[in-house]
Amino acid sequence: MTGGRAFGRSTKGIIAIGIVAVVAFIPVPGLYTATGGTMEEGFMLWFPELLKQGEVPNVDFLHLYGPGSLHILAGWYEIFGNTLAAERTFGLLQNLGIIFAIYTLVRPWGRTAAAGAGATAVVIIMTAIGLQAMAWHGTLALGLWALVFAVRGRHLIERGDSAGWTWAISGFLGGMALSFRPDAIIGVAAALAVVAWSVRAGAWKPLVGGAVVGLVPMWVHLVMAGPSASFRGMVLDPVFELRPGRELPSPPSLDQIDGFLLRVVEFFPPWWEVPHIKAELQLFSWFSGMIIAAIAIPAWAWWRRRKGDRSSQSLVLLGAGLFALGVLGQGVQRPDSTHLAWVTIASWPLLVPVVADVVRRLRKGVRMRTASMSAVAAVAVLMLVVCPFYTYRQYVLAARVTTGDLPDPFPVNRNGKNFYFGDVRARDSMQAAVNDLDRWSRPGESLIVGPADLSRTYYSEAFVYWMFPELDAGTYFIEMDPGVADAAGSGLAREVARADWVLLTTYWLDWAEPNTSSESRSQKPNRVMANRFCLVGKYVEDYNRGRPAVMLFRNCGKGNGMGISPAEVDGTTPVERGARR
Repeated sequence: MTGGRAFGRSTKGIIAIGIVAVVAFIPVPGLYTATGGTMEEGFMLWFPELLKQGEVPNVDFLHLYGPGSLHILAGWYEIFGNTLAAERTFGLLQNLGIIFAIYTLVRPWGRTAAAGAGATAVVIIMTAIGLQAMAWHGTLALGLWALVFAVRGRHLIERGDSAGWTWAISGFLGGMALSFRPDAIIGVAAALAVVAWSVRAGAWKPLVGGAVVGLVPMWVHLVMAGPSASFRGMVLDPVFELRPGRELPSPPSLDQIDGFLLRVVEFFPPWWEVPHIKAELQLFSWFSGMIIAAIAIPAWAWWRRRKGDRSSQSLVLLGAGLFALGVLGQGVQRPDSTHLAWVTIASWPLLVPVVADVVRRLRKGVRMRTASMSAVAAVAVLMLVVCPFYTYRQYVLAARVTTGDLPDPFPVNRNGKNFYFGDVRARDSMQAAVNDLDRWSRPGESLIVGPADLSRTYYSEAFVYWMFPELDAGTYFIEMDPGVADAAGSGLAREVARADWVLLTTYWLDWAEPNTSSESRSQKPNRVMANRFCLVGKYVEDYNRGRPAVMLFRNCGKGNGMGISPAEVDGTTPVERGARR
C-alpha cells in the first residue's frame, strides 16, 4: 500500500508538471519566428560577440545592465552558434526557469495550486517579450531559484541536517542574478535575508560566500572596465541620463496609451473578439493590480507569521512577496506591458496560494484541492478582465502561428541569419537595404545604424550589426537611447564623421511619448551627415507618403548633394515636425 501511494503521488506530480509544460510549449514554435525587438533583441545577439572579440561593455559599447548575461550568452553562442534560434532557445530556458521556480515555490499548497500558479506564470512571462533572451528574465529565474534553495536550506536545518551547500547554492544564484541586473538587489537581498533571518544561525556565512562567487562576472567587469566606466554605464547612464527619456506616467493615462511601441501594436491589433475594456484602461488596471499584489502578498504572509504560523508556506509568501515588492520600481518607472509583466510575474502567480488560503479560512472544511481550483479560476478571470490584450491575446497569437492558423512574420535574411518583421513593407525596405550594403561594403569597414534624425536617438535597428559581423560597429551607441547618444558632447558626431557607412531608418520617426524622448538635442550628427555623406540607397514603404523607410549613406567626404540632413528627407525639419505633432 505504501508503494502504491508513493507511485500515485509520483504519477500525480508528473501530471501536474506535464500540464505546466504543455501550456508552456504550445506557443513556443510560433515564438521562435515572432517579431523581435529590433534594438533590444539585436543587441542581445551582438553584444556577446563583441565581448568575445575583446571589447568591454561601458568602455567600447554602451551597456546599461550587468555583465553576467553577456558572459553566459557569449559561451552559449560559442557552443550553439550565434543564431536567432540559439538566442531564443536561451530565452526559452530563462522563461522555463521562472515558471518552474514558481511551481516549486507554490508546491507546499499542493499540485493543483502549483500547476495553476505555473500556468499563470506561463501566460504572463511567455507573452511579455516572447523568447528574447533579455537579462531581466535571467535575473528573475536566478533570483527565484535562489529563494527556492534558501527555503530548502531552512527546511534541512529544521530537520537537523546539514544545509551549508544548499545555502551556498542559494547565495551563488542570488549573486548571479545581480550580475545580470544589479538593479534587482533590493528584491533579491530582501527575499534571501528574510529566509536566512528565520534560521538565525548557520546560513549567513555560506549564503554570503556563495553570493561573492556568483558575482564573479561583476568582479571581472570591474577590473576590465574600471570602477569609473562601470559606474557611469550601469548607474549614471540608466538612472540619471536615460530615465527622463524612457519613463512613462505612473499610473498610466486613462485616455491614451503612453508607450509608443504599444500604440504601434494597437494600430494593427491581433484578433481578440472577447469582451474587454480599452487597452489604456487595461494598462491602468494592471498597474493598480501590480501595486496591490506587491503589497498584499508580503502583508498577508507577515500577518500569518504574527499569528504564530512558522510554516514553509508563510515563509515562501513572505520571501517571494518581498522579492516582488523589491522589483516594483521596474513597473512604476515605465508601466508598459513589458515592465508590468516583469513585476507581476513575481506576484500574480502567488495570488493562487493566497486566495486558496483565504477560501479555506472563510469556509472551514474546504479541501485544499477545491480551494486551489477556486483560486486558479479567480486569477485566470482577473487576468481576463484586467490585461487580456497583453497576456491571453499574445498567447493565442503565438499558438495560432504554431498550429499553422497564421503565417510566420516576414524575415530579413543575410547569409542564413533571419530577423523577423511584423509588416511585409517594412521587411521589404530593410531587405533591399541589407542586400545593397552586402554588395557594396567591404570587410573591416565601419557601420553606424540609427534613426533618420540623429538629434533624437529614441531607437535603432541594432540587429543589422549582428547581420554584418565583418563590419566594425562605428559607434559606442549600438543601443541608442534618448538623453544618452543624442546628448551634447556624447561623441556621436565624431563617430559618424569617421564611419564608412550609415544606415538610417524612419520606421519610428513619429515617436512621441510623454517624456523627453520627443525633444531634439544635439544637431551635430545631422550636420555631419549633410556635409560628409552621400545617399546611395533610398528604400520606400508604399504606405509612407513616399518617405524613405531606410536610407543607406556612404562617407564620401563631400555631402549628399541635397544640402539637407537625413532628418529632412521627408521635406520637414525636426523643429517643424515637432510643431506639427
